[in-house]
Amino acid sequence: PNTQAPPPQVVAGIPPNARPTHVTGGRPPTNFTQQGFPGSPAQGTRPTMPVQQGPTIGIPPGPRPPMAPLQVGPGYQQTSSQYAPRPPPGNEGIDSILPNISNVRISQDPPIQNQSSQIDQQTRSPKQNRSKRAHHDLGPQPHSSVPSTPSYHQPPTNNASQTGQAPTQPMYTSMVSQPTSAGQGINQPQYTQPPQLHVPQQPPASQYTQPPQLPVPQQPPVPQYAQPPQLPVPQQPPAPQYAQPPQLPVSQQPPAPQYTQPPQLPVPQQPPPMVRPNAPRSRIDPNQIPSPVVVQEQDQHLFDEQPYMTRSKSTIPLASTDFRAIDEGNSNPRFIRLTLYSIPHTEELLQTSHLPLGVILQPLAKLRSDEAPIELVNFQDNGPVRCRRCKAYINPYVMFVEGGQKFICNMCLFSNEVPSEYFCNLDMNGLRADIDQRPELKYGTVEFTAPQEYWARPPTPLSYIFAIDVSWNSIKSGMLAKCVETIKDILYNSQNGIPPGGKIGIITFDKDIHFYNLQPQLEQAQMLVVSDINDVFVPLSSGLLVDPTQSRAVIEGLLDSLPAMFAENKIIEPVLGAVVKAVHMALSDTGGKLLIFQTALPTLGPGSIRHREDSKLYNTDKEKTLFGPQDNYYKTLAISCVDSGICIDLFLFPNAYIDVATIGLLSCLTGGETYFYPNFDAQRDGEKFVYELKQNFSREFGYNALMRIRCSNGLKIADHFGNFNMRNTTDLELAGIDSDKAFGALLKYDGKLDEKTDAYIQCALLYTTSSGQRRVRTHNLSVSVTQLLGNVFRHAEMDTTVNFLAKQAVSNTLNKSLRDIRDQLTDKCVKILMSYRRHCASSSSPGQLILPEAFKLFPLYALTMLKSKALRGGANLTSDVRVNCMRLIKSIGVSQSIVLFYPRLFPVHNLSDQAGYPDQRGIIQLPPLIRGSYARFEENGAYLLENGQVLMFWLGRQVSQDFIRNVFGVESVEHIDSKISVLPALENQTSVQIRSIIAHLQSQRSKHLRLTIVRTQIDPSEIEFNSLLVEDENNGAMSYVDYLCYIHKQIQTEVKLEINTTKGEKHETYKK
Repeated sequence: PNTQAPPPQVVAGIPPNARPTHVTGGRPPTNFTQQGFPGSPAQGTRPTMPVQQGPTIGIPPGPRPPMAPLQVGPGYQQTSSQYAPRPPPGNEGIDSILPNISNVRISQDPPIQNQSSQIDQQTRSPKQNRSKRAHHDLGPQPHSSVPSTPSYHQPPTNNASQTGQAPTQPMYTSMVSQPTSAGQGINQPQYTQPPQLHVPQQPPASQYTQPPQLPVPQQPPVPQYAQPPQLPVPQQPPAPQYAQPPQLPVSQQPPAPQYTQPPQLPVPQQPPPMVRPNAPRSRIDPNQIPSPVVVQEQDQHLFDEQPYMTRSKSTIPLASTDFRAIDEGNSNPRFIRLTLYSIPHTEELLQTSHLPLGVILQPLAKLRSDEAPIELVNFQDNGPVRCRRCKAYINPYVMFVEGGQKFICNMCLFSNEVPSEYFCNLDMNGLRADIDQRPELKYGTVEFTAPQEYWARPPTPLSYIFAIDVSWNSIKSGMLAKCVETIKDILYNSQNGIPPGGKIGIITFDKDIHFYNLQPQLEQAQMLVVSDINDVFVPLSSGLLVDPTQSRAVIEGLLDSLPAMFAENKIIEPVLGAVVKAVHMALSDTGGKLLIFQTALPTLGPGSIRHREDSKLYNTDKEKTLFGPQDNYYKTLAISCVDSGICIDLFLFPNAYIDVATIGLLSCLTGGETYFYPNFDAQRDGEKFVYELKQNFSREFGYNALMRIRCSNGLKIADHFGNFNMRNTTDLELAGIDSDKAFGALLKYDGKLDEKTDAYIQCALLYTTSSGQRRVRTHNLSVSVTQLLGNVFRHAEMDTTVNFLAKQAVSNTLNKSLRDIRDQLTDKCVKILMSYRRHCASSSSPGQLILPEAFKLFPLYALTMLKSKALRGGANLTSDVRVNCMRLIKSIGVSQSIVLFYPRLFPVHNLSDQAGYPDQRGIIQLPPLIRGSYARFEENGAYLLENGQVLMFWLGRQVSQDFIRNVFGVESVEHIDSKISVLPALENQTSVQIRSIIAHLQSQRSKHLRLTIVRTQIDPSEIEFNSLLVEDENNGAMSYVDYLCYIHKQIQTEVKLEINTTKGEKHETYKK
């Protein structure tokens, strides 16, 4: 990239006096109580900023200070005070969150490169005009600003310097309403509330957190102001009729913190529609703030027809984009992504930006079907060529010199002798003549066969042991029957089952452990029972691990008989620690995989656990004690399994507390996975369990693994994040690793980087494939170095940064309170944006919130992290739920985390004829996304929401009978069976399209997306659905608009402090 230009920037339209006001503390009110404004009539329009009375937050109640006067221009249109009709589907209006917002005018200067072109900057994405950004300084850079006077706002002048100061740029101009007194203001549309159920009469407002709702008086129009010529703006669409999600009766709310229907657990009851105190404040048009939907769709459009070339200078595709990559020497972004693709040349410059410098690695990530497979390179017994000093592997960035007799390592710059068997002459360009026949010199990702010196033990095909809980809970829930049925299907009816040469064993347990001799010459399996669980041993010298093909009759007979064999079992409390010890003895020589199916808290034998869940600790600083293990028994046992190459996957089916924090260490430290099915019911959850157990066998898997990340001179790895074990500061020990597992690493400086050369990162994974081959997979990445802070921001990668910060945050939950972690995330957001403003856009008006183009969505994603089950406040989530989500975040890749934090929302009640059908490339076409806010909904609409973990189908109260009949085969919403998880196959286009869309969404995820029907004001599942609309106020945190206002206010405070400090220094200088 051109290092002479600062990055583009976007200015969100927030005036100087936007909510919240008079913020003196540094902590955002993520946990709050709504308060009325003493002395002011409850006659306002939009919801108040979440505030809390008292000195703890530092946001005193009271009326807002006056703000900038309204600006309107040609084309301003008065809106009626009558009820407005609902906008057409897909409308970007968000008026139901902020009912009183002014009309907006867009004005911009023509682009710098082409004065004759006009670009609608309102919908510009951070990936737009990639080729221009790669070869020009900056080009057109949109802003969204709010002038404080009724005159045209001029862009800031160009005072660019070595810090990356932004030059003159076109601006967005948003209008904000003038502060009004009671009963006076702009003519605004009135909004209806969705039908509300009866609520008992409330006492006076002084006794409640919210004042009663009063009617909003009609407001007279405000005079118009002159504006310079503006680009044409379409008439503002009518406002939606919803302002807040409909509420369920109290009787339908599930009690907290008890478990509700899987896969999600209880969420807080939604508060009633927010009351709007009458206080002067700014009105912000939510359509002018950055939208992830627009950004994602535009980025997807760029890569629909063209592939991503990994050494191109354009920004890498977003994590949400479905793209085809061509490896040109840098690894595919599916394998490795950096937070910064233009690294600061000094640590001081990085600290100035407040951006994290980190890498996210997903070493075995699944490639797209049309991408080239990874090349396998065999150096025979000599092994791959490596640097003699730093041990880095040969890669496309080493430099061959002296006619090809030596190569200079790109990591440490050491000159190495080329082995005689690897020698080749160089051409006139200094390249090896055989470069086209050397994949390791062409591609960023390759695999090497590992010689014997790389073996921890002789590699063999993977062995599996199934350890199945047969206690009373297992029988009652139907788990045992569903489990043995699925295992039999995997072994004998699946193409992706046990690899050739692999072996299996079966163990059952309750208070005793039952081993089975499965030798093929037996007529039926022989059971051997070990009752002394405190001194457990393996009673079989042979027959425990067998070839599933040779012993098929014995294995099928055993699996078929297990449900009847234990049908009358009354034992409630199973063991666990003794089972793992026994399996460790059985697999210690070869390594392998242990799959445990557990239904209850293990309270017997070694590793017995007490019930320690205490709801009184929820939402307190002591809650973090519930996130760590009770003792070190399972940690020690898990490390022993890592030493032997035994990976453990846990399938948990609790109907009460099971202490995921303690027993989950077995999968966390060994590189396995925890599958969590609270209140499991085979009829309801069986499909999800079956899918995920089969997926566990079908995805790529390696065991006995070791991973190391190397950096070029000047950089080093300072910390690692993820689920693994470490004995030193460099090597990640992984008993198992699969295609869904990702890891984070923090990079730090140990010297100054040379801006004239690139920086390099190499990840090497040594592992054994499930078929028994020992290999080394390497991923390589080359990135530029810069002296300009503007270029650091311009080439920052927000999706990777969000994943990295989330991994870092959940890794701190054992040492810090959730409240402190949430505060740190918000503080990080403020510091990043403040740094950009201070050093790259210092000439901007203090009333403008300036967002870097690449990070314009960062405040939204920071807010969504605060709302995640891992970090959000409140006392309604059990520790099991939180810890399970924390460990999920620690292990997921970037593409998974983006949709987890900001779910995708599809309207399906007005599908085009193409939706649900494949295009010319064979890819199913999805309906356009809408933003995650209830204000975007229509009461006669139907919407699909998915976040990689759940799939919910929301139906409005007034959805048409034809739609219900076509999709569900019944006559009304009330007649729909909300327990169904599969739509009926009906012979009409609507049914075919929606079922195709659902099947496509489910095929994109490694976890099964069980369809959940949500009928508004009928099903309790609506509470969970509403909590996933992350742009609204929920989960104990602000709405997107309110959070942006809070961030802006914090930045304003810093700006004013700097101005006052500068004035004071000048005054002292004058006095001297």
